[in-house]
Amino acid sequence: MPVVMEYPPSLATSGPTKTTAMVVMPDPRARASVTRHLWMLGIRDVVEVSTVAEARIRLATPRNLCVVDANLPDGSGPALLKYMQSAGWTGGLVLSARDDIQTVRAALAAGSRGYVITGTRGRSPVGSRVVSSPPSFLPQNSVNRVRGLSSREIEVLRLVADGQTNKAIGESMGLSALTVKSHLARIARKLGTGDRAGMVGLALRTGILT
Repeated sequence: MPVVMEYPPSLATSGPTKTTAMVVMPDPRARASVTRHLWMLGIRDVVEVSTVAEARIRLATPRNLCVVDANLPDGSGPALLKYMQSAGWTGGLVLSARDDIQTVRAALAAGSRGYVITGTRGRSPVGSRVVSSPPSFLPQNSVNRVRGLSSREIEVLRLVADGQTNKAIGESMGLSALTVKSHLARIARKLGTGDRAGMVGLALRTGILT
């Protein structure tokens, strides 16, 4: 279950202010699962809703965290987070069964502090290992691996982040698709992941890609 970006520090630490959350997911079992894990973290004030419309009704009272499904029956989860940010909601986390780059970029651009790829829909969407990840999510050795990329590898990764296929990347850079595949294999070895979304997430986190 890959995770892109970091979680709000308030989820892993206790403080004088009670942490509150909202879970926006159409599947009642998924909502219940997320809520249970938030309770495990000590977040007891959790509101559950299933649609964008229901979430907007509660905008007047900002909460510390909003966990949303990327695809809601009446709209987009990332778009909802962006709207909520303008209303003073500061913590967002997107859950999705999709691991394509465009979905990840949409979530991060909307201000999501995290992105969890859940796998097949209908299964438990999140595990305690993921939710309770420490605030220092990206360790120094991961930062060093990203900074070890060559300029050509960074350019390949930038085009991957734009959602381009290996063939399109090759055409843009004057390379064969086989050469692009070789570059991606080296990037995967350096970053420790062959997942395209994971590669882009690490690069975004360190500022190599913007």
